[in-house]
Amino acid sequence: MNLPVPLVTVGLLIASNLFMTIAWYGHLKFKGTPLLVVILVSWGIAFFEYLLQVPANRFGYGHFSAAQLKTIQEVVSLSIFVLFSWLWLGEKLTWNIALGFGFICFGAFLIFHRFGPVAP
Repeated sequence: MNLPVPLVTVGLLIASNLFMTIAWYGHLKFKGTPLLVVILVSWGIAFFEYLLQVPANRFGYGHFSAAQLKTIQEVVSLSIFVLFSWLWLGEKLTWNIALGFGFICFGAFLIFHRFGPVAP
């Protein structure tokens, strides 16, 4: 079964960002854990992020431009981070964070929208 490239790309980016968010921020609830242990565990978790991120970019490139791939990755990353910081760290989503995220989404719209003829 061949899945559509956007579905595979975005799915892999979501999965990879879940791993990376846990690797980068999951330890913040465990301040008593030695830093070296946190670093080694984070590297171990990040390994799985790379196993998903690299194929996502490989499969997606050509269907998406490099700028579009990076934009998708950033929007996915920030979306996951907002949920993670709320659910895991107990932080609140404030109006200024929501507005800033809205501006980032507007930037993503600009990157994906075609405003006129495309140069050959």
